Amino acid sequence: MRVAKSKWLVPLLAVALGLAVFAAQSIGGNPGSGLESLGIMTGVGALFLFGGRSETIRGLRGDGRDERFRHIDIHATALAGLAVILAIIVAFIVELARGHSGAPYGWLAAIGGITYIAAIIIFTIRG
Repeated sequence: MRVAKSKWLVPLLAVALGLAVFAAQSIGGNPGSGLESLGIMTGVGALFLFGGRSETIRGLRGDGRDERFRHIDIHATALAGLAVILAIIVAFIVELARGHSGAPYGWLAAIGGITYIAAIIIFTIRG
């Protein structure tokens, strides 16, 4: 069985991320908040593990992907990326208006812009 097709991949990644956030928040002096984060991520993992009858959950989990879901996934990824880039640009401008350097939003925007330009070049060449 390929790892990408395993129904355990996404739930285990959710729990692993929850453990990482718990560790970070504990190191930062907030173990209670870390336990809340771990609980939320474990719940998300359980939803993905036991929500297998839902077409959406199956598609997000990686099984049941077909051409239709790949099309939906590409559009959802583009919309999410647009939302994040817009939030970074707004945060950058707000920081500049407050008299700050704009960091770290400036370099995040640069990473997004450079990645976008590189992708356009690569996909055009591969075309």
